[in-house]
Amino acid sequence: MFTGLIQHVGVLQSLAPQSGGGARLSVEIGPLARDAKTGDSIAINGTCLTVVSLSGTQAAFDAVPETLKRTTLGTLRAGDGVNLEPAMLPHTRLGGHFVQGHVDGTATVARTVESGRWAEWHFTLDDPNLAEQIVEKGSIAIDGISLTVAGCDAAAGTFWVALIPETLSRTMIGNRKMGAKVNIETDILGKYVLATLKRTQGKAGGLTEEKLR
Repeated sequence: MFTGLIQHVGVLQSLAPQSGGGARLSVEIGPLARDAKTGDSIAINGTCLTVVSLSGTQAAFDAVPETLKRTTLGTLRAGDGVNLEPAMLPHTRLGGHFVQGHVDGTATVARTVESGRWAEWHFTLDDPNLAEQIVEKGSIAIDGISLTVAGCDAAAGTFWVALIPETLSRTMIGNRKMGAKVNIETDILGKYVLATLKRTQGKAGGLTEEKLR
């Protein structure tokens, strides 16, 4: 589990295809290496991966085919910067929101609006079905960054967020220009509520207006 507060921008050293369709990523994780050990979870651009080996400040991770298919990790190239966050501890201050590191899909940067010290990023979901899980003023993780949804248009499959200078300077999102792909994880609370409503809708004994009353 993560908070969506990026702790370090690392650098991808290599991405090597593995037999069966997966890949091994080697990432320079900098100061995160001080407390890291084999078996730890670290979110890379919002994708929860396990440290399989550690040499100095360089950590290796394995990504299975499903991860490469659902996220942008497979498109990374050596030298690319990546958002990093180690898994939260029981005493961690929850400054963002509950982020699982389980990416739901990707979105495309459709438009950016910059105005002085703030900026607004507009995204188009690559899977429009995810739109029903996104609500205005709700939480969303973009490349692992906990952000508030400033607005959304479910019918169009779009949403947008406002970014402060701190976010732009401490993460990789400022480098995502028009047409770039980003990882999206919708709010876990919204997922469970939506799934429950869908399962009970129209069923005897399910959720009804009478029961709510």
